[in-house]
Amino acid sequence: MSRPTGVTLVAVIVWITGLLQVIGGILTILIPFVGIISIILGIITIIVGSGLLVGSNVARVLTTIVLALNLASAVFSITGGSNASWSSIISGILALIGIVLLYTRAANAYFRR
Repeated sequence: MSRPTGVTLVAVIVWITGLLQVIGGILTILIPFVGIISIILGIITIIVGSGLLVGSNVARVLTTIVLALNLASAVFSITGGSNASWSSIISGILALIGIVLLYTRAANAYFRR
């Protein structure tokens, strides 16, 4: 079975997120602990994105957890947090789209194989 386009899209978004985390970590290496943590999280994110591309259900579950946390954070920020902004709205929408795309009928079949 071929990989659904939605799964590929989510994997690419996760890769980009991981890459940005690595770049952010490198840029903040002046604050060693923060930079190192960011680089590690970025590498893990890229690995999870790769897992999505090969149909790893573990990667799908981990991505779902991260996206759900991003969605919850965005909702909190929008509804009552002090930093409600367009970035929170976009982050929440992307997280919701990612979750939906990971659980379409085609995606379910892909991860079951």
